[in-house]
Amino acid sequence: MQIVGEQIRLARLRRDLSIAQVSERATCSPLTVSRIEKGVPTVSIGIYLRVLYALQLDDDILCLAKDDKLGRVLQDMNLRPRERASKKG
Repeated sequence: MQIVGEQIRLARLRRDLSIAQVSERATCSPLTVSRIEKGVPTVSIGIYLRVLYALQLDDDILCLAKDDKLGRVLQDMNLRPRERASKKG
């Protein structure tokens, strides 16, 4: 969470926005934005999304688990070749 918070803080600074400006745009308190930037884990995902939206980074959330290498390997391990039905007749 600290890495995510730091990335959000850097994005805010690159845009030359204050915590107060982001909090106003995200309709949350400045304390909440500060907590996000510190990586406090008790902030809800909905607030994170509103802050990302305020920074015009809301599409970034779509990158979460996009390249799920482990999940794909596990899925491939469970795929079994289909057996042909017997030709009795």
